[in-house]
Amino acid sequence: MSNKIIEHRNVSPIFQLIRNILLGRKYTNALRFADGIAARTQPLPVLPEGPAHKLAANYYYGRDGRREVKPATVLAEPNLAFTLGSGQKSGETAIVNEQKPPTPGSIWHWD
Repeated sequence: MSNKIIEHRNVSPIFQLIRNILLGRKYTNALRFADGIAARTQPLPVLPEGPAHKLAANYYYGRDGRREVKPATVLAEPNLAFTLGSGQKSGETAIVNEQKPPTPGSIWHWD
């Protein structure tokens, strides 16, 4: 096999000239050919060693973000402010004079 440089496929030189004039620049072929592509075998990267490069003494479970997920923390009981609004103790429930939570804006009553 000879080491001749094979020209990539293209249109005839007259059409190349017309195309370059109409584009206002030299046309760049978007097709990829074997001599313009990087080799498939690449050298391995040289990376610095980090805290997880060894298998022994690698405390992954301590750094795992999924294990830090916990149920939501209740900051305040939701209905405590509305049931104790009439001066009752925490053990009693207000059945007759129960207040509803405030709603934003005005309400349109359909009936």
